[in-house]
Amino acid sequence: MTVGVVAVQGDFAEHIAMLNRLGVATREVRLPKDLEGIDALIIPGGESTTLRRLFDLYGLTGPITTLASSGLPTWGTCAGMIMLAAKLTDSRPEPLGVMDITVTRNAYGRQVDSFEADVEFPQLGEDPFHAIFIRAPAVAAMGPDVEVLGSLEDGAPVALRQGRRLATAFHPELTEDTRFHRYFLELANPSNEA
Repeated sequence: MTVGVVAVQGDFAEHIAMLNRLGVATREVRLPKDLEGIDALIIPGGESTTLRRLFDLYGLTGPITTLASSGLPTWGTCAGMIMLAAKLTDSRPEPLGVMDITVTRNAYGRQVDSFEADVEFPQLGEDPFHAIFIRAPAVAAMGPDVEVLGSLEDGAPVALRQGRRLATAFHPELTEDTRFHRYFLELANPSNEA
């Protein structure tokens, strides 16, 4: 299995390091040709308006939208979650529209309002996952086919799955905990097609 990690902006290196720890082959995706032959794709956290601008500049918008829509296992973390959304409550950037969620950018405030929380994810086992939220987005609405994997204590969903697409409002790659990356790899395994 080869996992592509969009490497135009944001914390792609941390995702690659986590996948390397798990013994998974990775490829930095900067141009459409880098998408050829990958088995899964991660869109990392960063700055969503910059990500969209660079997607357009490097010709990635169409190919990523097509691949994610046609079943390529795709995971967006933080700004990546914003990119996967069908709609945003903001006027920009234009999301890719591949996951039936409406997202609010920077829902928890500015960088200084970043926080950490222990979140229960039954799919990951009994121990809570220590989640790091940095200028995190929030889910304003979701379609009936979207499954909530975990929520904050106030009920706000922070991890969602729709088929083979995964979105997290936090940054699992900034922890030492490999469970979310393992979960995505299981989701990406062809024998586990949803």
